[in-house]
Amino acid sequence: MIVFRLAWRNIWRNRARTAIAGGAIALNTAILIVTVGLTKGMLDKTVESLTSMAIGQAQVHAELYRAERSLNDTVSDPGAIRRAAARASIASVSRAYGPGLASVGNKSSGALFWGVSPLDERRAFELPKQVLVGHYLSDSPPAAWGNNDAVREVVLGRKLAKALDARVGSQLVAVVQARDGSIGNELFAVVGILKSVSSDIDASAAIVRQQDYEQLFVAPGAVHEVALTSHGRLSPEAVVAAVRTASAHNELLSWKELAPGPAQMLGVFSSVMGILGLIFGLTAGSSVMNSMLMSTFDRLREFGVIKALGGTAWRIVRDVVSEAALMGLLFGTLGAGLGVLANTYLEHHGLDLHTGDHLALSGIAFDPVWRASQSPGAVVGSVALMFVVSIVAALYPALKVARLDPVIAMTEP
Repeated sequence: MIVFRLAWRNIWRNRARTAIAGGAIALNTAILIVTVGLTKGMLDKTVESLTSMAIGQAQVHAELYRAERSLNDTVSDPGAIRRAAARASIASVSRAYGPGLASVGNKSSGALFWGVSPLDERRAFELPKQVLVGHYLSDSPPAAWGNNDAVREVVLGRKLAKALDARVGSQLVAVVQARDGSIGNELFAVVGILKSVSSDIDASAAIVRQQDYEQLFVAPGAVHEVALTSHGRLSPEAVVAAVRTASAHNELLSWKELAPGPAQMLGVFSSVMGILGLIFGLTAGSSVMNSMLMSTFDRLREFGVIKALGGTAWRIVRDVVSEAALMGLLFGTLGAGLGVLANTYLEHHGLDLHTGDHLALSGIAFDPVWRASQSPGAVVGSVALMFVVSIVAALYPALKVARLDPVIAMTEP
């Protein structure tokens, strides 16, 4: 305890020098915490946007479906997969896909038709809420469904709707090659246009009910994909493990394997955080080292007297290092408090990056307001980093003064 009392007294012997070194430690700690908070906020938001909209935490396909996109490559026993997911309290949806031509008036464009259960989609994913104008598919088909004169509903991706010059209420003609080789065609009413969600969905998605899809493509019971999500309760690996047995003879992949680009991007950001920590640590360490060098230089006679009275080199190293450790802990904690306050503000208000259009990263659209995410581990880790850096930075001046000849040291002016 006496060591730290002496260290406390010594660090305030030159208040200006201590303020400069301590200010550098506090500032670097605060900046590091804010940087980690903003980066973590971006990573969390990117993963949330990717997994909560439509992809989910994992997906099941027929083994060759993703490579060939054939209408005939359907999931084997999707009911068993969904029952296994339900037993683990994992939400799931079944979808079918098929390419075709969509026409509105005299404009046409290629489209990917989705066959979905609107009720299941609403329960499991956020995509049904991302409607810019109009509304998502109704949970139940129209009362007259099955009548050739009935108008079926379709929701379009933003860019696809723009390419077709489609609006809510427009009539869309779908022409496709059905699974039996025939030409399928149906008339749909555009009931909704999605916000920007992702590049693929924006450019090509034409979402219809599963019943309408089956009639259009002559594909009763077709399921090309089972998407799974625990809404963040479980890790992607745990979701995969929960349905692995039921997914035999199918391809079961987590979102990281389904979207390797964003997954690699997240890995890069994690590495960047480590590099930033090293940079801020070195900056703070250089300030501590300069401060301790100046402090030991000013006290050469004092250290010479200590050695002449029998003080060991270890005693001097201990005293110098304890001063630096106390400084790192004190100002690191102060900087952590400032960083937490800044992150709290950024968590609630964020940084507005709005540029007049949607903001996208690796093809994923997300909120243009960049918010921080508090991380207790980052706060504790930042303070610990500054504490360790301060100790390491003080070793050089401590060892330097510990090797001084006491006679020479006492003759210093």
